[in-house]
Amino acid sequence: MNFFITATDTDVGKTYVARGIVQELLKRNKQVAYFKPLQSGIVPGTPSDAEMVSNNTVGKLTIKNSYITITPSTPSVSAKIDGVKIDLDKIAADYNKLSKDNDIVVTEGSGGIFVPVNDNSLISDIIKKLDLPCIIVARPNLGTINHTLLTINALRNLNIKILGVIISNYPPHTTDPVITTAPGLIEKFGRVKILDIIRNNQTDFSKTVDKIYKQP
Repeated sequence: MNFFITATDTDVGKTYVARGIVQELLKRNKQVAYFKPLQSGIVPGTPSDAEMVSNNTVGKLTIKNSYITITPSTPSVSAKIDGVKIDLDKIAADYNKLSKDNDIVVTEGSGGIFVPVNDNSLISDIIKKLDLPCIIVARPNLGTINHTLLTINALRNLNIKILGVIISNYPPHTTDPVITTAPGLIEKFGRVKILDIIRNNQTDFSKTVDKIYKQP
């Protein structure tokens, strides 16, 4: 099963989660591709998210970007400033080739689901076009319940399947009730599975992958 990793916001931890999942799949002898259709803010000599995932995994991993732009901004703005035209058909063609050549394609979005891609499309339109189920990466602190439930409801309204939620950057040993109660409340009110709670420097994603692939 291929899937799309999105988030409630930018800089939530999508790439760290993607790397961990990819590494676990490689350990299971899967032929894996990591696909980040849109990457902005990459100046020459700076590694992209795809390169960072590749550099921090062990095993044969295929990586692919459809578009890389230099200006650090939302994809639509970055592409316009850099003179790049983003075409969802090209993204779909890149994905289809990866899907044909690999056992599993892990696709990572840019920011949240309503980030503009071009003048007419959002990240959610890419998810729909690729027909992929989603994993939502959320932060653990104040505000995450509202942001996560909004993302869940938006995906359901678009008839996009949700595999579950991963809480990233969870502080070890915290006793803050705002943080400790958030996963249970998201699970209850969002009617979703919490696939994992990622604490700092977590390297074992075996249970995460087990939960992803034990979907009804």
